Amino acid sequence: MASGKSAVARLLSEAGAAVLDADRIGHEVLCLPQVEQAARDRWGEAIFDAGGRIDRGRLASIVFAPPPAGPRERLVLQQLTHPRIAERIERQAQRLAASGCPAAVLDAPLLLEANWDKLCSRLVFVEAPRDIRLARALRRGWSPAEFAAREEAQAPVEQKRARADLVVENSGDLEETRQQVLRFWRDWTAGDRDGRRRSGAG
Repeated sequence: MASGKSAVARLLSEAGAAVLDADRIGHEVLCLPQVEQAARDRWGEAIFDAGGRIDRGRLASIVFAPPPAGPRERLVLQQLTHPRIAERIERQAQRLAASGCPAAVLDAPLLLEANWDKLCSRLVFVEAPRDIRLARALRRGWSPAEFAAREEAQAPVEQKRARADLVVENSGDLEETRQQVLRFWRDWTAGDRDGRRRSGAG
């Protein structure tokens, strides 16, 4: 979290890849009528804004609450949204492959947790020390408690790193990161790829 996944995805986009933003797709799924109704049935009107849409901040305060309630409600949310998100990711990836796109990058914070790594042929782990990631999150307006709660809800960093085909170190400046990404892109496009032509960043 706050490691720079989206920055790396953007650099890959500049190199020629398409980007599938799981967070944006998740926003779309939360607006589906059936999802809104299920959320209303579970958590009530309090999670909806004045426009009748799910307020992600209010919902987050429930699903990232301390145990046991937070993890239980987060599982309910994931069961409601993750299959729908996966369907959209797969559908969009298929359209991109049919169009001749050389690669699709899945930018997803919960790649392993949601089993979306099964949609990918390469896993890229974007790494930065925790103090740097925390500082970035604070600049986005998060509190240390919010950062800790969301990090606790994810798979351990060590597990993600061990599963990756490539580790991009992103604690320095953007140019250093760009050179790592470009080296990966050159190797990826020059080497053998499976028919799906997809990569993931977690």
